[in-house]
Amino acid sequence: MKIVALKETFPGEKRVPLIPASVDKLVKSGAEIVVESGIGETCRFTDDDYKNAGASIESDRQALISSADMVLRLLKPPIEEIDLMKKGAYHVSYLDPFNEKELVEKFASAGVEAVSLEMIPRSTIAQKMDVLSSQANLGGYVAVILAAEKQDLIFPMMTTPSGTIKPARVFIIGVGVAGLQAIATAKRLGARVEAFDTRPVVEEQVKSLGAKFVKIDLGETGQTKDGYAKALTPEQIKLQQAGMAKACAMADVVITTAQLFGRPAPRIVTAEMVRQMRPGSVIVDMAIESGGNVEGAELNKTVDVGGVLIIGMGNLPGHVAIPASQMYSANLANFIGHFWDKESKTFNPKFEDEIMKGCLITHNGRIYSETYKSIVK
Repeated sequence: MKIVALKETFPGEKRVPLIPASVDKLVKSGAEIVVESGIGETCRFTDDDYKNAGASIESDRQALISSADMVLRLLKPPIEEIDLMKKGAYHVSYLDPFNEKELVEKFASAGVEAVSLEMIPRSTIAQKMDVLSSQANLGGYVAVILAAEKQDLIFPMMTTPSGTIKPARVFIIGVGVAGLQAIATAKRLGARVEAFDTRPVVEEQVKSLGAKFVKIDLGETGQTKDGYAKALTPEQIKLQQAGMAKACAMADVVITTAQLFGRPAPRIVTAEMVRQMRPGSVIVDMAIESGGNVEGAELNKTVDVGGVLIIGMGNLPGHVAIPASQMYSANLANFIGHFWDKESKTFNPKFEDEIMKGCLITHNGRIYSETYKSIVK
């Protein structure tokens, strides 16, 4: 089976989909791996590194795509490249399917088996292939580092002959994978950390990292089967905003991470809440790519609102491209390995498997995913 990994073409993207260590693992399982020349340059991997791991190198991108039984990417493809693929071939990458109806329909009409990695269920068995968690983990780290760089205070408490410097106050909104890493990173830097989430079940996790859990009575809340926070009612959102306003006003840094599966991010930090914050404070909106949590945030910009800096940088994991690529590549290799038939040395998906049911978007020339069909009309 011929598995092709392509060089990313999205402007500014430094992550790579497949690194030599994963190539070695796949080749030893019996796969034929061919990578586009220069695929690893942004992460300091040479073509020779890939050759030494067992891959072949090809510079003709169109020939690569048209000959592949499986195409591996990081991001969704240009729509015109789908027509180059063989009918029945697999395409595996982030796809953002709920916002890419035309792309999904193109995959179906071309007879390509499209796998959307962000749709992999968040189950115990799928943890090793969960790209959302691996990349969000790094995103939480980067968010804190960006905030610390923009902040004109220091994070740790310092006792000096000239007096004691108080620690910075950091408030994390949303305690998923990204939020937990943001808490851990801010604590390691010495900040005083508070956190809030609509799911009371995460309080113990927050406390285990040495942070304080901010309690706001919202009535009945919870999480989906995949671990995402359930959408709040308009009344609950108002209660949440009122409860968070005080914590934001006291914070030197606010980091928001709240996202909803298949829907725009909830707007939870209002312009009024921003105005109540001290000049010099910093907000990092980690949900900016899905609409943003913070009123006034702009994608890939840092906005100054009355002396409060709102950072809306997209692709935070891309700021640490080497570990991000290591984790993403391992996720890909684990996904392929889960469905790999050792005897025939081919990718053999089991359609009754909950992982394949969750992430396969198109199959046999039609839209296959029931989740996709239930959300996109």
